[in-house]
This record gives sequence, structure tokens and C-alpha cells, in this order.
Amino acid sequence: MRLLVGMSIALMTSTAAFATDLGPVAKIEQNPALVELGKRLFYDSRLSGDTNLSCSTCHDPAKAFTDGEQLSTAYTGTEGFRNTPTLANVGHRAAWMHDGRLGTNLNDVSRGMITETYIMNMDMRIMQERFKQDPVYVEMFKAAGKGEPSNGGARGALEAFLKSITSQGSAFDRGELTVAERRGYELFMGKAGCSSCHSGNRFTDDQPHNTGVPNNPDIWSDPLRHITYVTYAKFMGVENYMNLREDQGAYIRDHKEENKRSFLTPTLRELTYTAPYMHNGMLATLEDVVEFYNQGGGDDVNKDSRLKPLNLKNSEKANLVAFLKSLSGDSFDTPEYVWTADDYSYELIEDWKNKKN
Repeated sequence: MRLLVGMSIALMTSTAAFATDLGPVAKIEQNPALVELGKRLFYDSRLSGDTNLSCSTCHDPAKAFTDGEQLSTAYTGTEGFRNTPTLANVGHRAAWMHDGRLGTNLNDVSRGMITETYIMNMDMRIMQERFKQDPVYVEMFKAAGKGEPSNGGARGALEAFLKSITSQGSAFDRGELTVAERRGYELFMGKAGCSSCHSGNRFTDDQPHNTGVPNNPDIWSDPLRHITYVTYAKFMGVENYMNLREDQGAYIRDHKEENKRSFLTPTLRELTYTAPYMHNGMLATLEDVVEFYNQGGGDDVNKDSRLKPLNLKNSEKANLVAFLKSLSGDSFDTPEYVWTADDYSYELIEDWKNKKN
């Protein structure tokens, strides 16, 4: 009994050291007024062409800014073909989207999401006019130092809000792991080999890898999802896109055969909020994810050579799941990240064609 107690104390006290090395994620300081403007924009469906979607439609703060669905929703008349990624700590990323096709800054990411036909399908000239007709926006843009409402100001504000979304409060960051979680950490860093890709305090190397994740058949059987993939693949220069029945992933970045079906390593932060998992939502639970890697991943000619069967015992798999859960912290469903004011309505302007902006 004393030995067990001693082991528990040793494991608990050693936790603080590795938590310091790997976490917590640093908050990116932003102009508070600009963040507040970005927050209002994030929840405003007028950023989409037909006003049916806001950023928060797919990025729900209660789910760590995911939507809980296998595959995301999309603009009216289409459906998405990938799982919605979390926005937790998104300002620290080096590239965005599951395929990493956006790699400059979050301003460009916001523009892409707003203007893409199958996402929000907004002509930003119209969006700007909508802002100018809303007196709340007129005041908020001015308070944020952006002058009158503009497209560039809106993208800058969204970028500031996105950069403000920071994980905090996890057991891992507090250095308060249980014995099971600590054993899971040791497996993560050692026998299971997870840390070779899930590295750093966000637990991602931001690089694409092929792990053999099986196809999601709904993408190809649902015409609304398939047409979205066809639109995307055509624009990205994918050959034979009409006949493809597989997501090419990061192949679209360099069109190298060896990169087909590879996807950026996702962060492991906030996993308890973000099920289902993988780029296409094919794994429902963390237990499924651990078992997938325990089997050595899936079958693919381009699968990362580091993936081998792990032969983990049931107790080891349970410990690994326990550690992964320890990387989730406080909910984002708080006033810091949610726009609660019901102030999106405004009076229509009479004879608006003859009014000056």
C-alpha cells in the first residue's frame, strides 16, 4: 500500500515539470475593441450571402468551436465534405484547413470562408454595405480604430477575435494529472509514439500525414456533399475530379503523389468537446481513435511508415484515453467568446437608392 501511495505522489509531483515544458498555450494579446467587433461579426448571419449562416453555425463555442457533426454544413444548396476543425488556439497555427491550403494569416482565412461559394458565398462589397446600414457596427468600427465599416476592417476584427480563442484550465496545464493520466502521458511520449506528430504545447506539428483514415461514404453518396467536393477539387486543380471517390487532402498543395490522402495533424487540445474525430468524422470516440492507432492506422499505400501496430493492453489504452481527456479545459461557452446581445436588427432605410453612405 505504501508503495502505491509513493508511486502516486511521485507521478503527481512530476506532472508540473512536463506541464511547464508543453503548456499552457500563450494568449495572443489583441486590441479589446477589435476583438469585441470580431466577436459580433462571428455570430452575425449577415456575413453570408442569403443570411442563413454565421461563422458560429459551424463553430459552436460549447463544442470548442466545432459543430459535433461528422461533416459540416455548407451554404444553401450544398453540404460540406469535411469535419469542422476546432478554433481553439487557431492563432498559433502555421497553416489552416485540413489540407493546409491556407498558410498566410487568419485575415486571409476569414476572407476565404466568407467569399467561398459553398461556405458563406458573400460578395464582400454587399457585406460592407450591410455593415454601413447598422448603427451598432458604425460605432464599433470607429471604436476599434477602423474608421467607417469596411471589408478589411471586418477581416481584421475577425482575425483578432480568432486569435483571442485560447485554451485554459486543463488538468494538464495545472499539473494535476491522476496516476492513470500520468501513465497515459508516458505512453503518449514513449511506447505509443503519439508525440512524434502531436508535439509542442498544442500537440500538433502542423504538418500533413497519411494515417489511412477510411473514406466517409456519405461524401460520395450525398449529391449535395459530392458537388461541394467537385467544386473544391476543380478549383484546386485536382485531375479527374469527377471520377474521384476519395479526398486528396494536402496533395492539393504540391500535387505530389506521395502526399495524396494526407491531412494536417490536428491539435489534441479540447478533445472532449470536439467529437467525432478525423478530417471526415469517421471515428466517433477517443476510444475509437486510440484503437485505430493501436491497430497501426488504416490501409493506404501512402501511409506514414511510422505507424505500426502498438499491441497496447486494455489498461494502457484506457490510460492513454485518460491522458487525452486531460488536455481539455474550460468551456468556451462564456461571455468572453459569445456575443449575447440581441442587436442584429435595424430599421430599413427608406428610399435607400438615393441615400449617400
